[in-house]
Amino acid sequence: MANVEPLRGPMAGLTLNLLRIVSAWLFMAHGLQKVFGILGRDAPADLSTLSGVAGIFELVGGALLLLGIRTRTVAFILSGQMAVAYFLRHFPRDPVWPILNRGELAALYSFIFLFIAFNGGGEFSVDGWLRRRRHGGD
Repeated sequence: MANVEPLRGPMAGLTLNLLRIVSAWLFMAHGLQKVFGILGRDAPADLSTLSGVAGIFELVGGALLLLGIRTRTVAFILSGQMAVAYFLRHFPRDPVWPILNRGELAALYSFIFLFIAFNGGGEFSVDGWLRRRRHGGD
């Protein structure tokens, strides 16, 4: 297979880090809503329900992703969580148009996290720091 590195622009590393950090920050807000009942939610979700469990994944997984800890694994799990959320909650309302079933955010998060799972967390992550340290870069 051809080397695709030359096709990446000089800002590829920075934008990967920004995508990871901003997506994780926004995703964590959903977890904060569900777990603590804040940010526009009247009460926390019952943690024994699917919504409550999703809130824990969003909060803890979002924090790990924000920091870039076990980035590929966490992003893959969160991608799956969002795919399941889409198909359980949104897809039955309208199987063709995410805008009509209100699932565009779940679908977008799923694909963003899948991209991060296969591209890693970038250099501005705990994973990146550990990799540099292990290979004598720091």
